[in-house]
Amino acid sequence: MKPPLVFIHGYWSTPATFARLKARFEAEGYQVIAPALPYHDRDPSLPPPAELGTLTVEDYARFLVAEIGKLDVPPIIIGHSMGGMLAQIVAARVPHAGLVLLSTAATASTMVPSLDTVRTMGGLMLHWGWWQSPTQIAEKPALWGIYNGVPDDIARAEYAAHVWDSGRVLAEMTIAGLSSTGATKVDYRRLDKPALVIVGTEDRTTVPGISRATARKLAGTVDYQEIAGSGHWLFWGAIELKVGQLIADWLGQFDG
Repeated sequence: MKPPLVFIHGYWSTPATFARLKARFEAEGYQVIAPALPYHDRDPSLPPPAELGTLTVEDYARFLVAEIGKLDVPPIIIGHSMGGMLAQIVAARVPHAGLVLLSTAATASTMVPSLDTVRTMGGLMLHWGWWQSPTQIAEKPALWGIYNGVPDDIARAEYAAHVWDSGRVLAEMTIAGLSSTGATKVDYRRLDKPALVIVGTEDRTTVPGISRATARKLAGTVDYQEIAGSGHWLFWGAIELKVGQLIADWLGQFDG
């Protein structure tokens, strides 16, 4: 029996990130679940609710634990960017069959300083109170740091679909020691199932060093893949086809 697949989207993103991968794996007989994190199913043209700004990593993690708790069998947990970080936090709490981490964001023990990340994200932190307010990245740094290498028409369409996200979550992800609860700490001894880690060599948001550090931390068997020339956004054209095939090949170990 094929394990269910749970896809976790990233910061400013929605389950639409995985639309084509979801269709592919459903056609191959998998049950695929791609939940929207709290408030991420709102029309991006609407003003954000103030309470979104103070949601925490723990709020997102508890939501996902509850969603996975509805399944009858342990799933493969698949996360992109912030979703990769959340996948690790959640997998340490729930039965799971394996992990797939795509351009994963850092946990407390896999942070890698990078000027590229600062250039991409730093502008958000120039406004007083950003850590307790809903956040949205401007188009120019998004195109440079999130969608580098993506054709302009695709990149701008993806940017237009961005939703608001939590300033508190961004602070907990990026400022070491800020969270008194250790928001992004992971007990890697619990992550002892097979894992697939994929990152682009030109990722300017969650730089490849984070994925390398993560692969070293995971306690199970790890298949580590770097896609030459790819940036942070893996969901377009030949890059997405390659990612889909890497996942499909890796999932073969769970058949039967």
